[in-house]
Amino acid sequence: MKRLIDKLYKQNNLEDKELLELLKGINEEDIVYLKLKALETRKKYYGDKVFLRGLIEFTNYCSRNCSYCGIQAGNKYAKRYRLTLDQILECCETGYILGYRTFVLQGGEDPYYSDEKMVEIIKQIKNKYPDCAITLSLGEKSYESYKKYYEAGADRYLLRHETADKELYEKIHPGASFENRIQCLWNLKEIGYQVGAGFMVGLPNQTYEHYVKDLRFLKELEPHMVGIGPFIPHKDTIFRDEKAGTVEMTTILLALVRLLLPTVLLPSTTALGTIDPIGREKGLEAGANVIMPNLSPVDVRDKYALYDGKICTGDEAAECRMCIENRIRKAGFTLDLSRGDHLMFSGAVN
Repeated sequence: MKRLIDKLYKQNNLEDKELLELLKGINEEDIVYLKLKALETRKKYYGDKVFLRGLIEFTNYCSRNCSYCGIQAGNKYAKRYRLTLDQILECCETGYILGYRTFVLQGGEDPYYSDEKMVEIIKQIKNKYPDCAITLSLGEKSYESYKKYYEAGADRYLLRHETADKELYEKIHPGASFENRIQCLWNLKEIGYQVGAGFMVGLPNQTYEHYVKDLRFLKELEPHMVGIGPFIPHKDTIFRDEKAGTVEMTTILLALVRLLLPTVLLPSTTALGTIDPIGREKGLEAGANVIMPNLSPVDVRDKYALYDGKICTGDEAAECRMCIENRIRKAGFTLDLSRGDHLMFSGAVN
């Protein structure tokens, strides 16, 4: 296993059969070594820096029925909300005062927010905070819509592919097209966004072979950001009684992504912190270098429930920010409050 890890560390690639062998055969000692190499790689490009993104969950309406998601269209128990433009700008103002220089606008696929509305939101934020980056996470849109948002000032787009296996994808996304999901990611790259993909860990019926497909797809796409988080069941979905993904497998995959894509921006997710009190710290120790504290108004946070037990829903933005900073420093890393662009966009690498 160490020979394979060394090869991956030096070449930033392995054959599919080698990745599968590694996933199936890795033991506790190998895991420690893998994470050490991932940490070395991240330090080579980003040092000890951890970038913060201010997350604004602005709508929990969604037109899709993804089997694992608590805000799926068919969940009649979900308490729905939408933030107004003024509320979104208030969140940005709070975040800016706290030092955030990236705002992440995330929501369900909500047709209420037309292209015109989204362009207006993006332009207003950019006009007020020209030194800040805007990341969008709004799901699947047309090429033309993505282009409008980009031309309005959006810098990044996060669209997790969820799984790179067509059969599994379509099983957990009723009525959705796997091909369209993948095409959206290539479209975003072509337009010029800093692009984020990613997948869930521990889905029902997910196998090592599925993870290899995910890793291969990421290597081919070469996204600038990769979001990986454990599957956590939600009480109002068909997966309510399924087991959650584990911290161990999530951090192994974070480390593998760091070695496959050495300069990638890699979040340690809230979901990781939800299944383990120090899950986000464990993510950082496996090569992650981004954390996204919540800037959403406290009265709507628990309504954006993609899964059960989400942490930090009652914290004020300032409280959240200070808590995260203390955790980052305690874990031996340093806070970086710049925009935190991918090195390709900051001119540090070609």
